[in-house]
Amino acid sequence: MAHLGLRPQSIHQSGYQVQRDRQRLLADSKAMEQAGAFAILLECVPADIATQVTTEVNVPTIGIGAGPGCDGQILVFHDLLGLVPGRVPRHAKVFADVKAVIVDAVTRYRDEVRSGAFPTSQQSFT
Repeated sequence: MAHLGLRPQSIHQSGYQVQRDRQRLLADSKAMEQAGAFAILLECVPADIATQVTTEVNVPTIGIGAGPGCDGQILVFHDLLGLVPGRVPRHAKVFADVKAVIVDAVTRYRDEVRSGAFPTSQQSFT
């Protein structure tokens, strides 16, 4: 699976930026297909360019921050569940605030261990 557009492993070279060079993205996508890619992940690519790539290649495209014109969509699990602290990336959507539930559960566990309320005989073997 090829990766087109923003490549997080290269952010120190270009930063987290939307990739807008249409000609380079189209050329790269075709080169990826010719090199044997079975699919292409398009990350932080403008929707119109992602749609054009999807139309011009013969392998499935999967978008993350690339609009609805891709063949499929992906969302980082931690973004989807609200587990990432701070600003949510523009291309992400939080579907649940699981972070608050986790913090509450871990805090209650810590407090019960410290107070001696956990474990009890119900969580112990005889």
